[in-house]
Amino acid sequence: MQYRKIVIAGGSGYLGQVLKEYYATKAQEVILLSRHAAPGATLWDASTEGPWTSSLEHADLLINCCGKNVNCRYTKKNRQAILRSRTKPTALLGRVIQKLAHPPKLWINITSATIYRHAEDRPQDETTGEIGKGFSVDICKRWERVFFAAADPRTRQVALRMGIVFGKNDGVYPRLHNLVKAGLGGPQGNGRQMVSWIHEEDAARVTEWLLNHPQENGVVNCTAPYAVTNAQQMRIIRKRKPGLPMPTWLLKLGAIIIGTEPELILKSRWVLPARLETAGFTWKYPKMEDAIAAIDVQGAKIRL
Repeated sequence: MQYRKIVIAGGSGYLGQVLKEYYATKAQEVILLSRHAAPGATLWDASTEGPWTSSLEHADLLINCCGKNVNCRYTKKNRQAILRSRTKPTALLGRVIQKLAHPPKLWINITSATIYRHAEDRPQDETTGEIGKGFSVDICKRWERVFFAAADPRTRQVALRMGIVFGKNDGVYPRLHNLVKAGLGGPQGNGRQMVSWIHEEDAARVTEWLLNHPQENGVVNCTAPYAVTNAQQMRIIRKRKPGLPMPTWLLKLGAIIIGTEPELILKSRWVLPARLETAGFTWKYPKMEDAIAAIDVQGAKIRL
């Protein structure tokens, strides 16, 4: 199917570039809203209206990927930036949509599956999942509240609670692969924490599937159907090579040194994409073994 127009806000980031590449041959026009000048990008500051607003007219799909990377220490300054970088652009897009003559048919806000509690006992789905506590969860709750408060009856809305995205160019996988190469590819912490993940291509395919299923709205979990433990994840990436474990105390020390938060590794995110499964979405990479194999092949081609 050929689409008229796809708009990606925050398109200069990793996921934005994945979506741009995915839709490049599927749409007559793919517009990136970016704060930085780049080929094919439309400039915006993510906080005020401007000439960019006309790009949303007649769009089939608007995907909002805005948000400061959470891979940092949660200082007061960073906490404010993380919240502001998510809620401010979301509220702005909502105000603009309400003023358009022909607003986007579907608005997908990329949110986070970390909104659920630390779960080692059972998976968390859209209906029975329990919302967690803490800074990251509070960010997600306020983010989604702003999104749904910006409702316009002409535009369908989906808060896409994204799991950890695995891909060839950026995201989490390259960093984990580097740990393996350094001999530190064993379990992290106790290794029992669950990892809910999704291959970058399937993440993009979910957005298109939602576009073509107009009955779907509200909250949708975006993960692969088979979560793994951290120990299983690292074993898959190692491919039977030895790897030293990283106990919790070492992770916490390392997090301070490299300027990140241990929660990003130690929280158990066990998320079930129940709505996608029930509605019949088919994953290209449902199991991590297949996803990692595909990424490694793609990476080898890039290095040649």
